[in-house]
Order: sequence, then C-alpha cells, then structure tokens
Amino acid sequence: MSGRPLDVLEASLNSEVTVRLKGGEEYTGTLSGYDQHMNLVIEGAEDEDTTIIRGDNVVSINP
Repeated sequence: MSGRPLDVLEASLNSEVTVRLKGGEEYTGTLSGYDQHMNLVIEGAEDEDTTIIRGDNVVSINP
C-alpha cells in the first residue's frame, strides 16, 4: 500500500491498524475515522470502546 498519507488512511478505513505514538505507546484496533490533521478514531483499542488519537502524536500507522 503506497500513496499519500490520507489515501492510505482512506484505504485502511474499517480495517485493523496498529498506531505507534511518540511516547512509544501502541494501539491496535479498527480505524473508524480520521480527518485532514490525521486525528484518528480507533474502535476496540486497548479494551476500550473508542479511542481518539491526536494526529500530532502519531509516529506510524501500520495497516
């Protein structure tokens, strides 16, 4: 999967992703939404119903 970052996010919607943050934390869950700032909405991450991740904390997103 290659392309512009938002294109990759669009292709990854409703799929499982692993998100790594600046502090070394990782969240794995279903990507249910995002915006132009790469703020992410992850469902089922860390035994939570919904996790919202601010885009400027994201280091990598692995589909």
